Amino acid sequence: MVAASLTKDKIKESIVNHLHCTLGTDENKANNHAWWKATCAAINEQVLEQLRKTQKTHYFNDTRAVHYFSAEYLMGRLMSNNLHNLGMFDATEQALHELGINLTDVMEGEPDMALGNGGLGRLAACYIDSLATMELPALGYGLHYEHGLFRQEIQNGAQIERPDSWRDYGNPWEICRPESIQEIPLYGYVETKYGHDGRIQKEWHPGLIVKGLPWDIPIVGYGGNTVNVLRLWESQASDYFNWDVFNAGGYLDAHAENVKAETISKVLYPNDETHAGKELRLIQQYFFCACSLKDIIRRYKRAHGDDWSRFVDQVVIQLNDTHPAIAIPELMRILVDRAEMDWDKAWNITTKVFAYTNHTLLPEALEKWSVRLMEHVLPRHLEIIYEINQRFMDEVDARWPNNPGIKSKLSIIEEGGEKMVRMGHLSVIGSYAVNGVAEIHSKLVKEDLFPEFNEIWPTKFTNVTNGITPRRWLKACNPELSKLIDSKIGDDWPLHLDKLRELGKYADDPAFQEQFMGIKRQNKVALADEVMKLTGIEISPDAIFDIQIKRLHEYKRQHLNLLHIMALYKRLLENPGYDMHPRVFLFGAKAAPGYKLAKDIIYAINKVAEKVNNDTRVNHKLKVVFLPNYRVSLAEKMIPAADVSQQISTAGKEASGTGNMKLALNGAITLGTLDGANIEIAEEVGDENIFIFGNTVEQVNELWANGYNPYDYYYKNPEIKAVLDWLESDYFTPGKPGALASIKHSLLEHGDAYLALADFESYSEANKAVDKLYRDKKAWAKAAIINTANMGKFTSDRCIAEYVDKIWRLKPCNVD
Repeated sequence: MVAASLTKDKIKESIVNHLHCTLGTDENKANNHAWWKATCAAINEQVLEQLRKTQKTHYFNDTRAVHYFSAEYLMGRLMSNNLHNLGMFDATEQALHELGINLTDVMEGEPDMALGNGGLGRLAACYIDSLATMELPALGYGLHYEHGLFRQEIQNGAQIERPDSWRDYGNPWEICRPESIQEIPLYGYVETKYGHDGRIQKEWHPGLIVKGLPWDIPIVGYGGNTVNVLRLWESQASDYFNWDVFNAGGYLDAHAENVKAETISKVLYPNDETHAGKELRLIQQYFFCACSLKDIIRRYKRAHGDDWSRFVDQVVIQLNDTHPAIAIPELMRILVDRAEMDWDKAWNITTKVFAYTNHTLLPEALEKWSVRLMEHVLPRHLEIIYEINQRFMDEVDARWPNNPGIKSKLSIIEEGGEKMVRMGHLSVIGSYAVNGVAEIHSKLVKEDLFPEFNEIWPTKFTNVTNGITPRRWLKACNPELSKLIDSKIGDDWPLHLDKLRELGKYADDPAFQEQFMGIKRQNKVALADEVMKLTGIEISPDAIFDIQIKRLHEYKRQHLNLLHIMALYKRLLENPGYDMHPRVFLFGAKAAPGYKLAKDIIYAINKVAEKVNNDTRVNHKLKVVFLPNYRVSLAEKMIPAADVSQQISTAGKEASGTGNMKLALNGAITLGTLDGANIEIAEEVGDENIFIFGNTVEQVNELWANGYNPYDYYYKNPEIKAVLDWLESDYFTPGKPGALASIKHSLLEHGDAYLALADFESYSEANKAVDKLYRDKKAWAKAAIINTANMGKFTSDRCIAEYVDKIWRLKPCNVD
């Protein structure tokens, strides 16, 4: 490792020097925040030197690079990750210890980078870690959100959104690059001109110019050789201040342009329930794509001038879902309008540069923008999209003559009450490769979502099952388990996760089982302390820690988990001797601010928890905890402590999931449906080491085809009826009858869109199987060890290798 040779004394000297000379304080006055900044500065000495070498090496080798376009990067904290990847963790811990400082306390003060929300953003973060680790030339591109999604508070059981001001006091991991500012046009109108040769030329006259200021976050690969860059764009006004308006007394009006421009990078995913919210989201997507494309072209031209002949050899752009799809018409605009290339040549370049990852089958997540909105914000891009669509419709007409139904289905423009631009269609048509993120998901993308596109381009569609970086999700977040693994199979497993299979031979070893489960209990004790600190709820580490952590959405079915908890509570009230092992259900989730039912589910979980946790009749057999403000740093505490991993989405709805992989890697046993990557996890660990329940994709389709009626389950199963009726009473909300009734209504009157009632009975039986196995300590320990041992497939390094082989065609570039 590049920095591993640094001695404890040199690190200590560097930290103290930065405390004195960078921060202007000394050891006697410094608080943990100052020590954190000084330690970051000491680490950055190594990071930035290696970044310089990486960029110089890539430039002189004129490397082909992947440019990863993503609206989210859920980075979490970087100190622990960077120290482990540089091989400096132990020496830095010792250096700080000699200075009277605890490294853990210092790291706890680091804010999470609020640049993402859920699995999409965390996947992007894992991928850029693997790209650097595998010494592949790559840049991540996204938005430099000032506030991120939101900081979640729970008040009287309800979610309250607060600004997530993650960089109030600056962030030592990012570097401002004003030399690479880009100017981005918006609004305005398009003028049609005719050249001397009769060629039609289009000139966009924008109504507003916004500046894109880049911030670079160095991404340190494991071993510290390659340090790539995540470049994030902050929006600024092109004219910072209107003196004339200010001097005339319009003090607020003088700032109007600034505020409008700076709002673009203010918040991740503004609420798009309103027209203004929709407009802002479209502008956000265009802003970061346009800045990024200009940046890519600037660097390409530095090496190749105006010769576009090598562009497709040097540049590949991966669209992480449909959020960056507007990059396709933007590149066409640059090539046709600015480089004055003919359409066919420009389209040939564009369709050899872009690749698209589909992350969802849910219609609401396959973005659509109204034609009227796009015409207002991006008038030239709408013209280009219409041209792309017209040429594609000609191809469709040639393949399926006189078939308006097919044309309507495949058109980028959705006709109807209001014309819409289908960004998923645009992504498929404008890319040379399209991939899903789990075997079943990719199959459904081809067969259900885009069957005709697959018929036109059968070689375009492929699968790359998601993965996670073991550097963060085992080595850094579960250090004691990592040390135990080192002692058995060597310490190079973070680079070769398949080596974990060697742990399988210890699965029946009583001594190893005791060590493995002893570490699990230590992690549970630590999480119990965190739960007490955050919520005031006391939980026992001897209970089953049953964890569901993910974005709050009906298809992820936190409400199914809640219904089962209520059923257990009811059983305990009716029969105080009900035989069950003590169990703690832990939730972590944020609901989108405009998603009322999701917020109602959070409220219901908290109200049920309040009642259950204070009811002496359950005799501590059942506890429910909702941990506020779920984020990466909280996940790093919950995941190593989990006994059970709840992955209970409706079959066919979860594209892949990555939380399932993180939890299983740390020895949690999955309780899940045959959905997303659960299927592949089951194949790896064996049916006896996972709890599968519920309807399969085929059975789900059959239920709907036969006219699914949730009332059939309501009247047939007395327990379902009892817990749903309970929601309409005031038992959990004294004095407020019906405060939780929206959940019952969604499951009955509104049709139970995600089949929670259809799967309830099977889910209940699977939970009984969990309880039974946990009582057999040896059998449980064996299953937990086998889960850890068989997660090798799910490293993000394997994913990146597949992307390189199937899609990107990159070559590693060793940084000496």
